[in-house]
Amino acid sequence: MARRSKQTIQKRQKERARLDKKKRKEARRLEAKERRAEALPRPEGAEDPDIAHIKPGPQPLPPEFTSSLEPEPDKEGEKEEES
Repeated sequence: MARRSKQTIQKRQKERARLDKKKRKEARRLEAKERRAEALPRPEGAEDPDIAHIKPGPQPLPPEFTSSLEPEPDKEGEKEEES
């Protein structure tokens, strides 16, 4: 009689374990997706408060950087004005 080899049985067990793991992982992903959807019930068309103030395009520089970009008054021009 022909018997199945040990490698074939191990291969089937390995394949079954891989499929089971894939199913568990997919179920976990769906559960996480549903949990996130329930956690953030935002009305349709509502903006995300984290990015509501951001406008497209280049953003203005913060005040601490703009003060260093302003031209300093000419000292020669001040002397002429004093005379």
